[in-house]
Amino acid sequence: MSKLAVTFGLIEPLRDRVKRGMPAYGACAGMIMLADRIEGGRPDQQTIGGIDMLVRRNAFGRQVDSFEADLSMPAVGDEPMHAVFIRAPWVESVGEGVNVLGRVEGGPAAGRIVAVQQGALLTTSFHPELTGDLRVHRYFVDLVSQSHGE
Repeated sequence: MSKLAVTFGLIEPLRDRVKRGMPAYGACAGMIMLADRIEGGRPDQQTIGGIDMLVRRNAFGRQVDSFEADLSMPAVGDEPMHAVFIRAPWVESVGEGVNVLGRVEGGPAAGRIVAVQQGALLTTSFHPELTGDLRVHRYFVDLVSQSHGE
């Protein structure tokens, strides 16, 4: 994704729009694209940035290590969020202005951060679009509305 953004001259315009407050949501690789810092990336890998976090690429392992799990995301509701992780990243650390919205609750990755928000930027390391659960997307629509004063 970063190679394509650079090749087609999109990286700088996207960085500029995000810096000026454009809302954005990134799932999985989108989390990496919105991170200020990456661990395990290519030496030439670039990001749009905007979220003060360090993200580890492919943190849960290779494609064969993909999995599904329920996790708590109180910001989107009381019911557990069913999360689909496909060769997913996780967040190693966040800055003071970043709200942690979700963490893995069990297994060897317990406690790992998998959903964050900073201002009008939202990321998840999982794919909510694969479950039919619209709560994360509704949360993002609300962020967009708030950023436009609606």
